[in-house]
Amino acid sequence: MADPRIIDIELDERTILWRSADVEQERRIAIFDLIEGNHFAPQRQHPDGYAGPYRLALSVEEGRLIMQIKREDGSPLEALILGMGRFRRPIRDYFAICDSYFQAIRQATPQQIETIDMARRGVHNEAAELLIERLKGKIELDFDTARRLFTLICVLHIKG
Repeated sequence: MADPRIIDIELDERTILWRSADVEQERRIAIFDLIEGNHFAPQRQHPDGYAGPYRLALSVEEGRLIMQIKREDGSPLEALILGMGRFRRPIRDYFAICDSYFQAIRQATPQQIETIDMARRGVHNEAAELLIERLKGKIELDFDTARRLFTLICVLHIKG
């Protein structure tokens, strides 16, 4: 029986040099929300018919996102490598707008915070659509799953 969802996600901590408290909170929320509800269905057929649930390990190596997809028992299933060139700008824009947002929630008016948050959601939504597009034919995922995965991809790109 198919169970196309992620039940565990792991980030390669070697690639993460430093995280602020705000970023750490975003990471925790993204992982919690992702595990609570997601749709993640690799499209490759496996000889034994395995179709989830999945454990996912994310890392970035030499400008590429490595998605290690594992079975429920942790045994390897497949790896997907995705070039990150098209994500450079959305990641940079997302970091910039998040910095503005985190500063605003400490000192700005509610209206200013709402304006920045709307811009932040817009960048996040566009990046999620790009991720869905780039994974088309490889992994089927829903919009919320793509948004949360993009957040975690951003966390992997923090250089300190």
